[in-house]
Amino acid sequence: MDGTCHCAAVHWHSSKKFSTATACNCTLCRRYGVLWGYDYEGEAITVTGPARTYVHGDAGIGFHFCPHCGCIAYWRSIEAQPDGRRRIAVNLRLAEPEAVADIPIKHFDGLDRFEPLPQDGRCVRDYWG
Repeated sequence: MDGTCHCAAVHWHSSKKFSTATACNCTLCRRYGVLWGYDYEGEAITVTGPARTYVHGDAGIGFHFCPHCGCIAYWRSIEAQPDGRRRIAVNLRLAEPEAVADIPIKHFDGLDRFEPLPQDGRCVRDYWG
């Protein structure tokens, strides 16, 4: 599965199919309107292209966007975990619609409680309808 920004300068690839897409309501994600697919950089997910980074406060993650068209492509942990792996999430809205249409949406409260919310049975396709 692949995704690109609007001008195709920034690209992500996942060697696995995502089992869920996360819709977060934190102050950044709700403004970006993203749906995240998670894994580890260099394992299932690779990214290429000249991305710029925005880091808010001490969140521990950097949001990477295309310096040309502005699309948010992925976020990546600032620091690696103790095992050396680095968490990453790609913006599934940058994939072709048919590639992600059937992925169920998982809601996450990143604004108040920082915990998962109940699933409502919707999938990515329902967000585009």
